[in-house]
Formats: sequence, C-alpha cells, structure tokens
Amino acid sequence: MLRALIVASMLPASIGVAASLHAVFEGPASEHRWRLAEIDPTLPTDWSSFEFLVLEMKASSPQRFELRIYTAEGARSQRLHPFSGVWIRAAIPLRYYMRREREGHDLASLGNKPRGTFWINVSGSVGPLKAVEALGVAMQNPVGRPTLEIRSLRLAREDPGDAVLENKPVVDEFGQWIPSQWPGKAHTLEQLRQAWEAEEASLKGGDFGYCRYGGYRSTKARAAGFFRVEQIEGKWWFVDPDGHLFFSLGSNVMSPYSGTRTEGRETIFAALPPAELRPALRPGTRAAQASFYSWNLLRRFGPEWSQKWVDLTLRRMEAWGFNTVGNWSDARLGGAQRKPYVVTLRGWGIESAPLGLPDVYSPEWAQQVDRAAAEQCAQRKTDPFLLGYFVGNEPPWPGRELLLVEMLLEGPPTATQRELKQFLADGDTPERRRAFVLRAFQRSLEIINSAIRRHDPNHLNLGIRFGGRPAEEIINAARVFDVYSHNIYDYAPDPALLDRIYKLTGRPIIVGEFHFGTPGRGLAAGLRQSRDQQERGVAYRYYVENAAAHPAVVGTHWFQWVDQPATGRMDGENYNIGLVDVTDRPYVELIEAARATHRRILAVHSGQEPPFARKALVQ
Repeated sequence: MLRALIVASMLPASIGVAASLHAVFEGPASEHRWRLAEIDPTLPTDWSSFEFLVLEMKASSPQRFELRIYTAEGARSQRLHPFSGVWIRAAIPLRYYMRREREGHDLASLGNKPRGTFWINVSGSVGPLKAVEALGVAMQNPVGRPTLEIRSLRLAREDPGDAVLENKPVVDEFGQWIPSQWPGKAHTLEQLRQAWEAEEASLKGGDFGYCRYGGYRSTKARAAGFFRVEQIEGKWWFVDPDGHLFFSLGSNVMSPYSGTRTEGRETIFAALPPAELRPALRPGTRAAQASFYSWNLLRRFGPEWSQKWVDLTLRRMEAWGFNTVGNWSDARLGGAQRKPYVVTLRGWGIESAPLGLPDVYSPEWAQQVDRAAAEQCAQRKTDPFLLGYFVGNEPPWPGRELLLVEMLLEGPPTATQRELKQFLADGDTPERRRAFVLRAFQRSLEIINSAIRRHDPNHLNLGIRFGGRPAEEIINAARVFDVYSHNIYDYAPDPALLDRIYKLTGRPIIVGEFHFGTPGRGLAAGLRQSRDQQERGVAYRYYVENAAAHPAVVGTHWFQWVDQPATGRMDGENYNIGLVDVTDRPYVELIEAARATHRRILAVHSGQEPPFARKALVQ
C-alpha cells in the first residue's frame, strides 16, 4: 500500500511509505487507475480545501501523460510533462483541476503552466474535488513501453516546491539531458567540433529552382515590386516582387538564443553558461535564464558567434530549401536581404488584456494602434523582402466567450465594459454575450487592419494566426485580411477544414505552425508525435506535401528551428521540435526529408504530381 502524507495548515503530519504505485504504458492508449483505498485508506475524499497534490515520482520517459482525479461527478484531468529518468518532487496545483484558467493572452500562455521539475498543460476537464474516488494516469501512443513510479503522495495547503530528489545535475555543460543516452550524444567538445567541421564541409546550396526572392524561376506572373497573392488556374500563390510564383516554406523562432529558467534551479545544471548568456528575460520582472544553445554557438564560432550564426543559418536555408524566415525570428536574418521574412506587429495591448481582447471601444486604444502601426511599418514599407505582417497569435477566447464576458464585467471600468453593459441591457443571454464578443473582435480587426494599410499599402496583411478550430463566424471575420493564417497541429491539414476556411473567407491560406517530435533526450514529443527521428522526416513530408496539394494553401511554416531546452522554455515547453539540436547539429533524417519535399512543391502545388502518401509511425 502507498501511504500518504497529508499536510494540515498548522500541524504537518507524515505517514511512511509501504510500497509504490507502478505503471507501464503500452498499446495505442494505456491507463492505470487506483482507488483511494488502495493508495491509503486515511486519505480524505474531499480535496477542495487543499492547494497541491504532491507526488514523488520517477518517469522513464519525458512523454506527456494525463494525471486524472476521479470523483463521483466525473474525471478531472490535466496533462503533465515530467523530468525523466530521475526521482522528482512534483507539487501539482489543484486549482488547475477545479476551475478554468483565466490568465493568458494566447493559447500557450493560457494553457502552459511551468513548474520546477515538470510542466502542466491545463486544457483538460475541471470541476469540484469534493468526492474523490480514485487517481489515474494515462498515455496516448506510448513509445518504448515507458514506466511511471510513484513512491509518495500527499496533499498540501502550501506549496512545498518542486525538486530533483537525487541531489545531482540532470543537464550537462552542453545542455543535454544527463539521465538519457542516445546515438550521437556529445560527450566531448572535440566530438562536437568534428561534427561542426563535417557540416561546414558538406553544406552546399541546393538547386530548388528558386530566384533571388525564393520564387520559382521557371514561372512568371505580374511583377509588382512587392509580394502579393494571385489565383492562377485555380491555385493560389504568393507572387514575389519579380513576378515569380512563390510557395512559402519557413521555420518559426529562428534565433541563436534559447533560454531556460535557472534561478532557483542552479543545482540541476552541471555548469552554467557565461554571465553574458544568462540575462533576465525582462530585468526586474522575470527569473534569470540561460541559453545552452548560445553557449554551444560560442564554442563553435568564438566571440563573433552571434553574427556567424546568422551567416550559417542563411546558408542552411539555401541548402535545405527553406525560402522564408518565419515568425519570431532574429531580425538580422530578414535584414540580410537574402531571404523573404514575416513579422508580427505588436503594440495592440493584447498581452495585458483579458484573454487577449483589448479595450477596443476606447478611442485611446485606436490611437495606440495607429501609433504602433506607424512606428513599425515605417522601417519596412519599402522592403521587397518582407512577405507580410501577422497581427496576432492564437487568441484563446474562441470557445470561451462566456468566460471572457464574465471577466470583462468583473474587471475595472473600461470603454468596452460600458459598451458591453449597454448591449446586454437589451437582453442578457448566452447567445447575446457571444455576439458581443464577436462584434468587439470584428471591431479590433477593422481598426488594426485600417491602421496597417494606412501606414503600409505595399505589403500583405497575413492576419491573425488562429489556433484550434474557431467557429465559422470567427473565421469569416478574417476576410479583412489578404491571407488567412492558421496554426494546424495535426499529421496533415484536414482538407475539410481547409475547404471550410476557403469557403468562408475566399482567401489563400498559410499554415503558421506545425511540428512533430519524438519523446527522448529529456525532451517531450511536441503537439504531434513520431516514433523516432526517421519517422519525423516522414511526418514532415506527408504534412507539407498534402498541405501543398490543396489549391488554397500558399505556405507552411515549421515550429521551430532549434529544440526547446530540456528544462523548458519560460512557459515550461520542452519539445523535440527542432531542425537542429541544442548542440547546433542538424537532425539529418528530418533535413533530408525536408530537402526531398522542397524539391517537389512546385509540381505538387501545381497538380502535376501527387503528394507524398506514407503516413508516419507514431509509436
């Protein structure tokens, strides 16, 4: 029997551990469930007065699993991503199981909650924890029969903190996960130098048929001096400034910096990078962080590492067939005038607004938008390498309109709150509350779009990068943009979804984000999984070519250039989703697959060849 430690607010008490809970995950879907009486008959069934479920556990894999709390009224479930291969203490906030999260301006900030030895995605089911009956763990498509052992469970009213319990570092000097071993893991700097030199010797520009702007040399349409979109013979295309047809193949987050929080976790790192690679994300407001990726670039290139990374990245794009610098990337890549690039405009006040909806009925907000657009467009409006502007990312309120209205009514007085109260005075129903949110959203789009066109009539408005499956009226509101953008995390974009978007908007479609990862190396798989690195390449080919086969799709942008840190970025995400790893070595299987697909895109999108047909294995 696993005994429990129940911590009271004034007088902590402990009960020893007699045995462990052990789970082996296998098959397409795997769950293990234990009744509270099996865990410890002294555990209370009413958890509503407790703030934390504290586990001492060891997961063999970083693959995500669901931690389910079964009650008489149903299951409450959230997804955990643990440190792997080491005993940890994980203090899991029970508020995420009892009520919907409200803090966040996009899907990631709303759903991802970092901790010290794990992170939690809070998009699962919630409800009261007054009649708890059982605890369960579940995993979809487990890779390699992963195991989970829990040796202690307790409830707490105060946060005991998270910890690695083995009193040893879990990240080596290169940023690699110490408890895991894999082919090619770096053990010495000399090993890395040999790999870097070998890449330098082999890195050559590939012949993908591109012109200077990344369009296809063999094609010709009207040249306008800037990027535009056109439907030709039933297929939508970008058209580059010289009049060549262009299909955008890009990667997000192309940066030489990949930070992870170190403050309060110093002992889990075998060594920390030099001080200049350990800045606070926002001085005075966020914890200190460090970039092991940058440290490896310093080892590779010396003092000029940052600029040499820019040069190497542009050479890699040439060799690998990527023709677009994607969102959230180092500005020097676009500034080099060698590759087209996209930019997300900011300054709308989204980050501090309830669920990302700013005070759109305030005259001051419209003035703020105009100033922000003027400032950001001025430096770019004559740049032919700019593909276009994004204006937002994954608004989290679609499907949460009633929560948003509740937050607006409970919040401080604003012009939008006044408008809302007047609107509801004529009838307060769930339908009217949803209608108000849509009306406010449409107003925000009109104001933002008008400001951008006023200050830059030359470039495309690529719109908001939607996530999930927004309702039809939300998709329809995006008709004001030149291109409809959607981050589609799936094994291929659903043709029915693409058809629906195009029917509603009449606009070409760009996939703003997608990726695949493999659990291992201390890294979780990402939002879509492949069995191994070879299958990651297969997954890339299947996704991109099947997207390109749709007549309305004009581009796909991978997320992201380099793996996330094993100890998590600032919101906790620690995905194996890079084209290169933390030691700046490319994933060869993925790169070769991308090169093969990039050579075929013109033929596939033109309808001359069918798309790649084999789906990737996920386990």
